[in-house]
Amino acid sequence: MKMEKVQELLNKWGELIIYTSGGQVFEIHIGDTQFDTENRLIHLQGPDSKYVIDGDSIEVVKQHYGHQEES
Repeated sequence: MKMEKVQELLNKWGELIIYTSGGQVFEIHIGDTQFDTENRLIHLQGPDSKYVIDGDSIEVVKQHYGHQEES
């Protein structure tokens, strides 16, 4: 999937779960994700790490809805 489509869906939905061709899964949000279209990279700032993801390796995008956590 082209990273521009991932960016479009993130802007529309606000939060996504993405699956890469390498089998990794990331939860991304508008506020913690930047798209570098020139270098085809997605930059994700997590709570304890920074990730650089191959922007064209995304195979599946899942819309994620907010919910209350079970205690």
